[in-house]
Amino acid sequence: MATPQVQVVATIDELGQHDFDALILVGPEFGNLNDAIDAAIAQGIRVNAGLLASGGVLACVDVPAERLILAPTGPLDRDYDDVRRFYDAARKAADVAVAAGATRPAIMTVHVPNDEQFNQVVAATYFGFAQGLYQPLEAREHFGEELEVVSHVGIIGKADAAWLEAVESGRRVARDLCGTEPERMSPLRFAEYCQDAFAGTSVKVSVVDDQPELEVEYPLLAAVARASFATNQRPCVIRLEYVPEGPIEQTLMLVGKGITYDTGGADLKVGGHMAGMSRDKGGAAGVAGFVKAVAGIQPKGIKVVAELAAVRNNIGETAFVADEIITGRSGKRVRIGNTDAEGRLIMADCLARMVELAPSEKHPMLFTVATLTGHAALAKGPYTALVPNKTAARSGQVDALLTAGELWADPAELSMSRREDFDFVRGRTKADDLLSSNNGPSATTKRGHQFPMAFLVEVSGLGEHQLSSAAPIPYVHVDIAGSGVEGGDWQHGKPTATPVLALAGHYLR
Repeated sequence: MATPQVQVVATIDELGQHDFDALILVGPEFGNLNDAIDAAIAQGIRVNAGLLASGGVLACVDVPAERLILAPTGPLDRDYDDVRRFYDAARKAADVAVAAGATRPAIMTVHVPNDEQFNQVVAATYFGFAQGLYQPLEAREHFGEELEVVSHVGIIGKADAAWLEAVESGRRVARDLCGTEPERMSPLRFAEYCQDAFAGTSVKVSVVDDQPELEVEYPLLAAVARASFATNQRPCVIRLEYVPEGPIEQTLMLVGKGITYDTGGADLKVGGHMAGMSRDKGGAAGVAGFVKAVAGIQPKGIKVVAELAAVRNNIGETAFVADEIITGRSGKRVRIGNTDAEGRLIMADCLARMVELAPSEKHPMLFTVATLTGHAALAKGPYTALVPNKTAARSGQVDALLTAGELWADPAELSMSRREDFDFVRGRTKADDLLSSNNGPSATTKRGHQFPMAFLVEVSGLGEHQLSSAAPIPYVHVDIAGSGVEGGDWQHGKPTATPVLALAGHYLR
């Protein structure tokens, strides 16, 4: 089943005019709504004293199909409460609604605090509900699309149904691409999924999978994929481009890390750390999801160019190894410090190509998006880490993205780029210009999620476009290693589709 169709209803009194089969109330409390609902809740409390805290299903003659579902957020008046209370409550309510037999539920937020941080509460609640409804691609292909039983979702209040559906379609693409197992979503099948997802849209898709071309245009990526070329896991770069009608005011240029399975390469992941590494393509998945949202909304004034680096870093006799010196697209000579730091390598040449194109674009803004480092998950927990260059930080766009993340339940935190990061990746001899990484785990390396941004700046040529240059280019590295899956469970957790909501909330409104 596709993204559930959204139907906006102005008030609760109009529910009877539509074919809904449940009413879901999401809020910190549930009193003073109408006499019938208040009476049903009072009756429910008499037999279940914990109802207001845990939620559940009640019979109420005044709501569709007599199904009333309570989804409590808990208190909202503490300094640390935010709109995710509604997102999380709605996500749980999805399971309750499906178990109760609802296929066309309506959702209403109630007793929302009068605070600007809840300005997008209706949308955030819908996205949380949709997150709960989502079932993995492999499961849908096995059981059929009817596995997802909810076909319509009613929204009571003010909302843009078309916008919500477009963004959720993008999040669905991101979850499919990130969460699917490594054979079903090998590099070329990742590309095939993208071609299908964007068929008939205004987004142009092209795939570079020719080995000689990849070796010339993307030499660092080709090195990571060296042991994969002769297999069904051979690599590719997927290019996505959206050009709006009318004048262009800004160009967003995004690169996504799409490691379809991360073995660690010759620096093999051991001790059980390989499980879940099929989700190491979450960055490319998030970029594709954002572009899918763009395709649905078709914003004016914004051009979007993306490259998704889809690679499996197989091990084998031809695999690249530490100590190799490989010249990237920019001409920088990179000494390999550890083959398990492969994500920055496969993005490096894609980013270098974006740097080449950026001067001819209108107000370019560059991003790399990746499940890059364990250090980001350790330092930021379940939050996305944004590491901007000074041009991006001074532009105001980073602050705007942080604000959008808070409003749309896709929060991020800022990490600064420092001189130590650039010292860390500087070449150690005359034989090399850059060191890709140290040979220890990022989680135990000081500034383990910041210094990869410095490497990407230097290896791509962005260092020549810093704030003091004649042609500065804003750039933000987005590390979603801590935020890419629910609960930090990389093998079983549901993909979150981050940073689709933050990007859409800022650039597509």
